[in-house]
Amino acid sequence: MKVLVIDIGGTHIKVASTDNRVPIKIVSGPEMTAKMMVDQVKAATSNWEYDAVSLGYPGPVAHDRPLIEPHNLAPGWVGFPYQKAFPGKPIRFINDAAMQALGGYKGGRMLFLGIGTGLGSAMIFDGVVVPLELAHLPYKKGRTYEEYIGLTGLERRGHKPWRKSVVRVIALLQAALVCDYVLLGGGNAKLMKKLPKGVLLGANSNAIEGGIALWNDGAITPSASPAPSTEPDLNINAKIN
Repeated sequence: MKVLVIDIGGTHIKVASTDNRVPIKIVSGPEMTAKMMVDQVKAATSNWEYDAVSLGYPGPVAHDRPLIEPHNLAPGWVGFPYQKAFPGKPIRFINDAAMQALGGYKGGRMLFLGIGTGLGSAMIFDGVVVPLELAHLPYKKGRTYEEYIGLTGLERRGHKPWRKSVVRVIALLQAALVCDYVLLGGGNAKLMKKLPKGVLLGANSNAIEGGIALWNDGAITPSASPAPSTEPDLNINAKIN
């Protein structure tokens, strides 16, 4: 099966496929709607062949659709008819951080942190993918984790204090979640000069490989979920081999 992978981010949307592993970048931002995303992706991939679509979404998902609107993009993503936009192509949604985590998983208990426009997070616990929503939890001085180690924190405080905060947050979450190692990804991970022991730098290809892996036979088995709601579902799990 050939898979089209769409990794939706607050700065760029990356598009790749089974046959085109080097992603195309589409500029996103606060004006980007779901319809604009679909139109630009289809225009950029008009000569590609694919049988299915994987969508990495920056927020909670369930039943192959988003549950809440993204923080760094325009509204209108929750009710958009994605299946109609890709007729004849089955679609699977996954949290974008979980997709990157899946692509870089090496076994055991792994925490993924994606530091880019915002802060993405997921954990793989002995083969179970658990999307997390840590970005908007309070951290200190009235600010959230995302406001310290996301793009706003980098721009507000500068590189050196930002790097120190990244290391502190990694240590705090690694201890709290009792994980064997941390995979650090996202567009700003490359700005880190030195990573602590037990922290791996994610590859740019992780999200693409994770999106393709969603369709591997036996790779993902969604757990039972409650009926869709407008509130974030923090128990969206998936099983991988």
